[in-house]
Amino acid sequence: MAIRLRLLALTFGLALPAAHALTIDAKGLARYDISYVQCEAQFPDLQGKRDDAYLAMWRTRPTPELRNELAATRKGSAYRAERKRVLDATAKGAAPAASSPIGQQCQALRSELQRAKT
Repeated sequence: MAIRLRLLALTFGLALPAAHALTIDAKGLARYDISYVQCEAQFPDLQGKRDDAYLAMWRTRPTPELRNELAATRKGSAYRAERKRVLDATAKGAAPAASSPIGQQCQALRSELQRAKT
């Protein structure tokens, strides 16, 4: 029965606690960190909550282990290279992704952080 339930959950993309672990993408984290600075400027209540907001996006509660993993990822070469690439592109005037304005993304992130607190 348990195997059938896990198979069903995996088939439909449902996450069971034992079957799901957060994998931190260094490149994605670098892009997130750069845009989060803009969110902090727009919404002062987000200041100092970068990691909590990131983990809330993934619907994961902050733990000391996850915070350490985020810190270690930020020290890695993939993170630093992506951060440099994005900052260089921004300095050259390259247009940001047109999928959604940053204000809407910040508001959505803020909502996820509020949801995670409840």
